[in-house]
Amino acid sequence: MDSNVHFEDLGIAALKLALSQKNYSKIIILVDENTKIHCLPKVLQWITLVDENVIEMPAGEINKTIETCCMVWQKLADFGADRKSLLLNIGGGVVTDLGGFVASTYKRGIDFINIPTTLLAMVDASVGGKTGVDFGMLKNQIGVINSPQAVIVHSEFLSTLEKRQFISGYAEMLKHGLIANEEHWTTLEQKKLAINEELIKNSVAIKAAIVANDPYEQGERKKLNFGHTLGHAIESYFLEKNFKNDLLHGEAIAVGMILEAYLSHKLCGLSKIEMDEIKTVITSFYSKVNIDSMEHEEILSYMKHDKKNSHGNVNFTLLTAIGHAVFDKKVDERLFKEAFSYYNQA
Repeated sequence: MDSNVHFEDLGIAALKLALSQKNYSKIIILVDENTKIHCLPKVLQWITLVDENVIEMPAGEINKTIETCCMVWQKLADFGADRKSLLLNIGGGVVTDLGGFVASTYKRGIDFINIPTTLLAMVDASVGGKTGVDFGMLKNQIGVINSPQAVIVHSEFLSTLEKRQFISGYAEMLKHGLIANEEHWTTLEQKKLAINEELIKNSVAIKAAIVANDPYEQGERKKLNFGHTLGHAIESYFLEKNFKNDLLHGEAIAVGMILEAYLSHKLCGLSKIEMDEIKTVITSFYSKVNIDSMEHEEILSYMKHDKKNSHGNVNFTLLTAIGHAVFDKKVDERLFKEAFSYYNQA
């Protein structure tokens, strides 16, 4: 387990200790419009601040931009933040990603602590040190790898989530099982969204162990990209088209995992039984996304801009079996049409 990740009441104690030990010149809190209402009051019950310096950003992936960073940087300057200040990020993945990037670049880097308030952020976005923002509609193109001083995970915040947001985070937990731990995958399938602290800890432990072995994504950390090469492309496509019901990150990754399970079957020996199991389990949690064949080329064009690509190659993480992933796999473009066809089959 990552020693920087702290849970429940022990997390509150770790937060208080971190704030007292560092003697920060200022503590500035970043929230979005939702976490300001639903989560900030709870945090302010945990800690006592001399001044409540709060920066509020608009919620949603559409606001994960350099323009929002400029607003936050300006507010930090307005509050008189110096290099001994702390940015406390309270929110989902958008807040922790953007807040971590802002902190890592303001005055060449100030400390930050993440308090994730969504399931997605608890098990994925706030852990591992990846920070950044989108560039246009391309996901996470601008950023740095820089770990927070601490991540405080408290399941009480999950009660503030709409069900759709909650299920979005489940996709990353399912992915952790698929790439590294078959037992975790099976347990999640059986629990049917009945999340508890132990399951969250298991997911965090899987990711943290991978990151510890490869913090800068030169090798093993690439396993965490399963479902994301096509999933991010689908998410970007829906974001650009500004559909009435934009896909949430986990919803797009769920589609990506089914598509990439098919590619795994074709290229890496994933059995048909396990490929179909992955599809059946994921579609039991997530509604089918209507993706017309006319949209495939545009989605694939986003994939070619994926930040994980190198030397002109699109690199995939695929499965040899449930619980076992391989990375840096090249895929013949003809298989993409077949993968979408498999996804669309009843």
